[in-house]
Amino acid sequence: MTIYDTAVSPAVASAPGATDQALKLTVIVPVFNERHLVEASLRRLLAVRSPSISTLQIIVVDDASTDGSGEVLKRLREEVPDITLLRHDTNKGKGAAIRTGLAHATGDVIVFHDSDLEYDPQDLPEVMRPFIEAGADAVYGSRYMVAKYRRALGFRHSLVNRLLSFLTSCFTDLNLTDVETCYKAVRATLLKSIPIRSNDFRIEIELTLKLAKRHAHIFEVPIRYMPRSMREGKKIRPLDGLKALGALLKYSALDDIYSEDDYGSHILHQLERTRRFNLWMGDTLRPFVRDRVLEIGSGIGNLTEQFIPRELYVASDLNPNYLGYLRGYASGKPYLEVRDIDVTRERDFVSLGGRFDTVIIVNVLEHVADPALALANIHRSLAPGGRVIVLVPQHPWLFGTLDEALEHRERYTRQSLTKQLVDANFVVEELVDFNRTSVPAWWFNGIVMKRRVFSRVQLKTFDTAIPVVRRLDRLWPWSGQSLIAVGRRP
Repeated sequence: MTIYDTAVSPAVASAPGATDQALKLTVIVPVFNERHLVEASLRRLLAVRSPSISTLQIIVVDDASTDGSGEVLKRLREEVPDITLLRHDTNKGKGAAIRTGLAHATGDVIVFHDSDLEYDPQDLPEVMRPFIEAGADAVYGSRYMVAKYRRALGFRHSLVNRLLSFLTSCFTDLNLTDVETCYKAVRATLLKSIPIRSNDFRIEIELTLKLAKRHAHIFEVPIRYMPRSMREGKKIRPLDGLKALGALLKYSALDDIYSEDDYGSHILHQLERTRRFNLWMGDTLRPFVRDRVLEIGSGIGNLTEQFIPRELYVASDLNPNYLGYLRGYASGKPYLEVRDIDVTRERDFVSLGGRFDTVIIVNVLEHVADPALALANIHRSLAPGGRVIVLVPQHPWLFGTLDEALEHRERYTRQSLTKQLVDANFVVEELVDFNRTSVPAWWFNGIVMKRRVFSRVQLKTFDTAIPVVRRLDRLWPWSGQSLIAVGRRP
């Protein structure tokens, strides 16, 4: 596919009165054969000004229009240089156009806008408010929420939309009123980390399901809507409703929710979704957790949510995807702070000296190139008598392809972990074996079969069996797949 980029400017317009909390907004506008409407639609966008929007970037993607829309767009681009104009050489559909626009987006928040005048851009400031005021990850503009007034919409069209919203809500356990709305605004870091596969209108269902599986904090706000008929050029057809149902089934079954990145998010997600296992881990660690807690490597908060509220809880990570989620999760929780902390970066601990009575570091130390520095930083952050709770993989003989895929530096023994803690001036109070049951499965998958991931069936089966596993785990004659150490700062 060839893309003709006729402008590479940042395409931004400053909003007068913008506050320190204002966000940069990128609007992606897919266009296909809208010669009579697209200019008016874009001029409406250009007129948007709000204190909640610091800069406005408009990216127009001409999806190989054949009716003269391209000429209209080029003329408008010459008049308004701030518009970024891209073009596909062949028609690919709305989803493909949005993917193209995403590659050029620079805003804090990205929203989709149709070029047919059905949606009013003056609603965008209201769409932005939950990002600023409530820590939203995504905001949907709903055509069906109660507002001061709204136009009566077509019954059959509304019935199909409400049915799709109802079914999507059943699959996601979210109470959504308008899944098929065009106005979907998403934090840029989150949206760019989600692989978008759909080329057509199925993107509406795909994105919603993937946001739900990423535990995104989704809000809805009422918007205005002026529908047009098929005679006037509306492009969605009854067949698209059937395709949406197919997408609902497909993306409910698939866990394709992370693009590959430097943090291995797509691999770690498989382990994060074992809910019962994470509860077991939390119950095992809970007796050692006190009131002022620093958690290193919080991920999406599987342990965080089990240990709060506390007098103080600082959740940290390096992965920007996880940090974005945690910041949204922390909204409305005054005791919960979220920080970007590298356990080997000394400057990250300058302001943390002696603030905590507990530091939790679970499945992190085995990734660290300098564990001595990491433990020294943790020691510095603890008050005298404070504890560090460390969980690491155990048994060097288990090191295999699974460890390589997870970028484990090593697997520990009781002696090696104890030595590292003692060298860092900790007194080791407890050594606890955890999860003996999975040792054979780890050996079989990582040593014998040379696999780099557990299958979904294996993880689901194991997680389902956790209530039984927890009772039988101590009976196995070998030590745990993981080792928990509790060290005290004298």
